Amino acid sequence: MLNRILMLALMILAQQIGFTQKKKSKTNPVPESKSFYQTRLDDGDATYFTPENFKITNDGQTDVSAELQRAINEVKINYNFGIVFIPEGTYKISKTIYIPTAVRVIGYGKRRPLIVLADNAPGFQEEYPQDKGNAKYMFWFTSSIPKEGQPVPDAGASTFYSAMSNVDLRIGVGNPSAVALRTHFAQHSFISHVDIHAGTGKAGMFDVGNEMEDVRFFGGDYGIYTFKPSPGWQFMMVDTWFEGQRKAAIRSQESGLTIVRMTVKNVPTVLEVNPNFYEKLFMEDSRFENVSGPALVISNENNAYTQVSLRNVNCKKVPVLVHFRMSGKQITGQGEMYRVKSLNHGLQMAAINAKPVHMTTKDIETLKTESAAAAKDIPAFPDINTWVNLKTLGAKGDGVTDDTRAIQAAIDLHEAIYVPQGWYRITETLKLREKTVLIGLNPVSTQFILQDNTEAFGSFGPPKPMVESSQGGNNILTGIGISTAASNTRAVGLKWMAGASSYVNDVKFLGGHGNIARQRPGQEVLNNSSHVGNEQHWDTQYWSLWITNGGGGTFKNIWTANTFASAGTYVSNTSTPGRVYAMSVEHHVRNEVRFKNVSNWKVYALQLEEESKESSGCQPLEIESCDNMLFANLYMFRVIRVSTPYPHSIRSWNNRKLEFLNVHNYSQTKYPSTVPLYDVNTDMEVRPWEFNRLVMDNPQSRAIDLQIGKAMQLAKGFEFADGICHDSKGNVYFSESRARRIYKWSAETNKLSLVADFPWEPLSLGVDTKDNLIVVFKYAPKPGYLIAGQPEAFPNPPDAAGTSFSGWGNSGFGTLVYAMNPDQPEESMHLLQKIPVEKVTGIVKTLNPSNRRRDSGDFLKVSTNQFKECWLAPDGVTIVPVVYDLARSNALVEGYPGKVLYGADEYLKRTVRFNVGSQGHLSEPQLFAEKGEFSAAVDSRGNVYIADGQVYVFDPSGREINMIETPERPSTVTVAGDTLFITGRNTLYAVKLK
Repeated sequence: MLNRILMLALMILAQQIGFTQKKKSKTNPVPESKSFYQTRLDDGDATYFTPENFKITNDGQTDVSAELQRAINEVKINYNFGIVFIPEGTYKISKTIYIPTAVRVIGYGKRRPLIVLADNAPGFQEEYPQDKGNAKYMFWFTSSIPKEGQPVPDAGASTFYSAMSNVDLRIGVGNPSAVALRTHFAQHSFISHVDIHAGTGKAGMFDVGNEMEDVRFFGGDYGIYTFKPSPGWQFMMVDTWFEGQRKAAIRSQESGLTIVRMTVKNVPTVLEVNPNFYEKLFMEDSRFENVSGPALVISNENNAYTQVSLRNVNCKKVPVLVHFRMSGKQITGQGEMYRVKSLNHGLQMAAINAKPVHMTTKDIETLKTESAAAAKDIPAFPDINTWVNLKTLGAKGDGVTDDTRAIQAAIDLHEAIYVPQGWYRITETLKLREKTVLIGLNPVSTQFILQDNTEAFGSFGPPKPMVESSQGGNNILTGIGISTAASNTRAVGLKWMAGASSYVNDVKFLGGHGNIARQRPGQEVLNNSSHVGNEQHWDTQYWSLWITNGGGGTFKNIWTANTFASAGTYVSNTSTPGRVYAMSVEHHVRNEVRFKNVSNWKVYALQLEEESKESSGCQPLEIESCDNMLFANLYMFRVIRVSTPYPHSIRSWNNRKLEFLNVHNYSQTKYPSTVPLYDVNTDMEVRPWEFNRLVMDNPQSRAIDLQIGKAMQLAKGFEFADGICHDSKGNVYFSESRARRIYKWSAETNKLSLVADFPWEPLSLGVDTKDNLIVVFKYAPKPGYLIAGQPEAFPNPPDAAGTSFSGWGNSGFGTLVYAMNPDQPEESMHLLQKIPVEKVTGIVKTLNPSNRRRDSGDFLKVSTNQFKECWLAPDGVTIVPVVYDLARSNALVEGYPGKVLYGADEYLKRTVRFNVGSQGHLSEPQLFAEKGEFSAAVDSRGNVYIADGQVYVFDPSGREINMIETPERPSTVTVAGDTLFITGRNTLYAVKLK
């Protein structure tokens, strides 16, 4: 009886509080939410929660709980993923609604639909100590549909593509244990355009995941209270609002809060970190007003995991900015209004060679007038009434029909195109116009796809995008998946060159990980290519997302985990401002993310993950020749299954004004990356795995004092360096074949740079007379790929018979040659044509195999064969002979008609001198030295340098005159000017000759 009386009193009190809040709202009204989707969008695969389809009313009088759950479950059961559309109106529920993986609930109408938890809803009054959040939820995102009598399958690390958008939520009175949303989901899941009125309930949200945008929280003990997101990533918050929480706007631990443009008003505390836990907090362009207690309560203040970074936070009536829980120390405000220009707390390094120091630094200025709110960088969408429906324009989206022409025609005729759910197969690049906007609403149910071996995207050639933006335009691409399939060697998912106001959001690059089967009643089930069973296609495509040629804008909620791509994201050659909000890049073989020649970018909540099977040797982040960049809340993770070490998470080259705020480098195993950052040209590394701040601003390169006759290190950290050559300016090029990287050592700057990492294995390098870089590479044709109906075939030529290398699996591939301008590799690379040598007049230079391994004893015979064909370099006077031994050679040796050439008989470990004929043919072989392995080079005096364990020096007569000791076994050598350059297994060396 007493319990009933107490419960009745509590309910009456809650009603009185709710009545008081309603009275207050008359004098201080909450600004009304604005509907993002103001009219119905037609989609034959969607479910519409309307009275015509379900037993409901939208006047707030009928309890729609059961029917709403039925609508959501039908989408999951019938389609496996999809959308439930809810028209405007008021909908009453009285129990928890579960939203399983890849189902999205989206509202539409002049006003957002409002879903209200009924007053005094059953079960929302008592505590739930067995529940992680000690609460009961209006909406609970789950990994699957819950089964009666079994534990609720909470959303987790594999709960993808779930969302709620353009729906407002209200907790009715008498529900003190109610929380509006439980959202422990992962990539491509989000909450957007939602107002949550928690009232006298517990909170708006429990357990955050991935990202949110344009979400406002009113009332509740908390707006958000949360533990670690799934599966330990950061949480991105853009354009959020908190007001009137009774305890704190946010209570958290280990949630990686990455906050841009947040307003918090009328609360005792903005953020409270749970006792004895850390938080990695980054906040920018935000506003606090009327905060009665400390705005931030920080725990574990002296621990390296605790990292706080504030930038441009305006405060009004915030007397205490920060309270450190353990020490009791505080940072007080400066007057009634002030701006926190910057505040950093944690382990900091002012430069790459600075000693790490745990400290608090701040720059706070008093304000006399309120400053304007920060401008938003997410562009407004065109009026929804101007959107045209792609399917009404002829596209099928059935995964089978070729929709290329229909989609391109729509782009050519219309600016704003709504892309209903469907898998749209294309066979050519879709080219956007200046103002093209493509709008989908779920990137797993709305995809642009290739089939394996699509002719235009196969064979060898420069990068070919599936979708290409305009140059400098205002394009928007949102809610669409891009699938390059497994076997399309030239494919790029998206090439983005649009301007600073452009926008890419909620785009998934499919291939390998994150696939969900597409099922439709009565139709064949379709799926994207899995990384399992397609291992031969790993790392055989270009980059999934390529931002280049002045591309910029805002990139939000991007997930690229395509194991078939050479990198998830490549940003190159742009100074247009760019912003990344929540990008997850995972599961690549060689590279996750590369930035090259990029300036004026901010990267928030970039998450990198290396899986054991495909990514144990992957470089997570490469930053080269960049300027004025910020990385905030950067997480770099090697999964629990990784069993091999990797040297560094970030490889840095020649950068200026880079700032890292809140860096997390970790693994559950003993094999996280050994150091978080290695700078190539200074040969310096950052040791702390966890730090709050690091600034890099053009650190001085390591001094190199070349000495006569002594091998000095220039650069290190390579897997197996060979293929060395040099150009007329003295620049040196070499490669890592398995890692598919080509490097340049600059004669002008004495610095190393990465020229290219194309998905083609470089075998050896050379230059023509105009310094075009010539690359001999291995090309493996794809099974099933046809050109004009015929498969590509590369039978072994006759000269392959004398080497055992041509057997034992080393057949069926082509050894081809491409050329490029090393300063513009992506734009200039092209395959060289194979022509009869007799048609080339005035040959000036030949590029021959530096070494041949002929274990049948036919070295001299094969070397002096009169080859019939050659590849002609861009200069028109340099040739590469068509000979099988290019497939095995470690380098190219230059030949000049009328002069001599030195080639290595690798099998017998000797070097042979040849004469070079007018057509490049070799003749008159003479044994030069009983030394030889992979490579030899000649200086201006005719001395010959032979790599064979050490570097042996012979005069022109063949007499050994010196031996140069090298710290590791040399592979290839070249002489540029008076310097000998040597590739060792892991290091580039130089020796001064005179």
